[in-house]
Amino acid sequence: MQSVQATRPRVRWRTLALPNEHGVWAFLLEPALLGLALRPSAAGVAFVVAALGALLAQHPLSLALADVRRGKRFPRTRPALALAAVYGAAAAAGLVCARLLGAPAAAFAPLALAVPVALVQLAFDARNRSREASAELAGAVALGALAAMTVLAGGGAWPLALGLWLVAAARNVPSILYIRARLRLQRAQPAGRAGPVVLHAVAVAAVAVLAAARVLPWLAVAAFALLALRAAWGLGPRARTLAARRVGMLELAYGVGTVAAVLAGLWLGW
Repeated sequence: MQSVQATRPRVRWRTLALPNEHGVWAFLLEPALLGLALRPSAAGVAFVVAALGALLAQHPLSLALADVRRGKRFPRTRPALALAAVYGAAAAAGLVCARLLGAPAAAFAPLALAVPVALVQLAFDARNRSREASAELAGAVALGALAAMTVLAGGGAWPLALGLWLVAAARNVPSILYIRARLRLQRAQPAGRAGPVVLHAVAVAAVAVLAAARVLPWLAVAAFALLALRAAWGLGPRARTLAARRVGMLELAYGVGTVAAVLAGLWLGW
């Protein structure tokens, strides 16, 4: 590998240690809240620690892999690999602790399904394509498995575990496309309006099917219907232009509200 050493700029550890996209924290927070609030357990907390380690490892690892792919070594390459190793060790320790704390083998099954999806995101990141929709969608779907893992670790049943994973995916996939479309429209760039709205409608229908099967509460359907309405309005001609940070804060509020509605519905039988 060619070494680039003409100048040695100062390595900014913070830019290596933390993801650039602030929205990824919601992808971790929402499924963690869903799972732990419904089936709290020490093993579930260990799974959250493992997911946090994996989330943090993704950014420095993708930077290091991008350098390797180009056949060059930059001042950031070795620190990025070191950070990825530390975060990866934390993720592995979390999984080991989850097992030692009583998580059944079945609780690791969603992880086996999520890892290939997470590798898709990593492949995009290593090619400097982390901001493409496919990369963001893969990461969100993979992290949604945390809801299923924590529920199973706490003794929950498979229908509820998979139902909550679907809640996380149905919340994040259409929302990612909605945010991307809204920000593009605000910048007067071409963007499809219909796609995100249709996907929100599909999400409402999927949650309604699980509510009819008594896996999810009907209050969850109402929450997803509200998300669909905000997408239709936000991509409509009368939507106000908002700063990207403002859009992100609103989405965080919508996400917390959706989680609260699902939990309240399950607790109250609504």
